[in-house]
Amino acid sequence: MRFFHFTHSRMTIHIATLDDLDEWLKLTLALWPDSDSNELREILINIHQSAKEDGFIVRNDQGVAIGFMNLSLRTDYVPGATKFPVAFLEGIYVQPAYQQRGIGQMLVQRAEQWARDKGCLELASDVELSNSTGKAFHKKAGFEEVERVIQFIKIL
Repeated sequence: MRFFHFTHSRMTIHIATLDDLDEWLKLTLALWPDSDSNELREILINIHQSAKEDGFIVRNDQGVAIGFMNLSLRTDYVPGATKFPVAFLEGIYVQPAYQQRGIGQMLVQRAEQWARDKGCLELASDVELSNSTGKAFHKKAGFEEVERVIQFIKIL
């Protein structure tokens, strides 16, 4: 189902293609501004080429990319998951000027459909402990918190 296209309230959601790469990268950098743009570009190309991942772009009624989400199928440990594979919401972002309009909820609904199409019974995600906006969004979208972790490393 590589050519899925969804339209709602003059917004469209479609699977990202290489034609979307520059806009997809720009949106991804808005979500993760400390990331290396060349590395992110490679990650997005790999998502596009993967059978277990998809990226989605949201466009407004003028065709401008205003949001994205990246999804993957995970077969390794996912906190709270009971069945594998698990669909995982790797990243989701809507430009601030378009937030609070239900676009993020539309993306989550599309993620749920993608997960079901892939044979998944669960959709998982994560958010940094300090990201109160992300936590509130996930709760509003129906996700349940299953674990909190602070990870450590010691250089030897």
